Amino acid sequence: MPELPEVETVVRSLAPKLAGRRIVDARFTSHHVVRQKFATLRGRVRGQQVKSVRRHGKFILVELDRGVLTIHLGMTGKLLIDSEPGPYARAVFELDQGLLVYDDIRHFGRIEWSAGLLDRAAALGPDALDIGLEDFLKLLKSRRSRVKPLLLNQRFLRGMGNIYTDEALFEARIHPRAMASSLSKERATRLHRAMVDILKTAIRLKGSSVSDYVDADGQKGSFQQQHQVYGRAGEPCSICGTAIRRIVVGQRGTHYCPKCQRS
Repeated sequence: MPELPEVETVVRSLAPKLAGRRIVDARFTSHHVVRQKFATLRGRVRGQQVKSVRRHGKFILVELDRGVLTIHLGMTGKLLIDSEPGPYARAVFELDQGLLVYDDIRHFGRIEWSAGLLDRAAALGPDALDIGLEDFLKLLKSRRSRVKPLLLNQRFLRGMGNIYTDEALFEARIHPRAMASSLSKERATRLHRAMVDILKTAIRLKGSSVSDYVDADGQKGSFQQQHQVYGRAGEPCSICGTAIRRIVVGQRGTHYCPKCQRS
């Protein structure tokens, strides 16, 4: 699933090309992706000019003259500018210049129009890229939960996913099953620094293309080449040489080094 760096990369590649364009028409083919009536959504967006494109956690917000088009990429969604629709195109927005195509093999993404920010988006926690250290420390101390599931909880902190949580915990040398509220200030500070640094580096490298992810221009990211633990089960740790282990924490596959990240 595209996480904060991937969504941020899509927004950055999309915003300068989409802002100012007008939606002339739209067509949809998937009721799984578009839960509103096709005719209703088409009527909402036709004739609307795009004012801005921004990220809210893992959501892409396309702000129009009236209302907001909220897009979630799900597991395999792609939002492509000036690309011809392929066999998995689930939504096509005809612009006054070119096309905006939402492509999704597995139908897990979502597209929805609303007058303002959707309630489920407004209910999310602070952004993982923007949260300050003191606020982060307070949040950790306030929750009796294992640190890995907590970082994945979007109501706690928005934007984190499996890849960058595993990578941040490794960088901070924290076991994924550690209790968040029991982390010392030093370890929690290390986690905050690791999280922010890794997110910034991943954005600079345009995200991790481990499956279907590409940016709005169809270009792959390269942060997957920097992964220290994610997807490397059985391979040697780059620090100590111990085999990276894969376990399940909070019903999510989790990668860590049993030596560098002791319980």
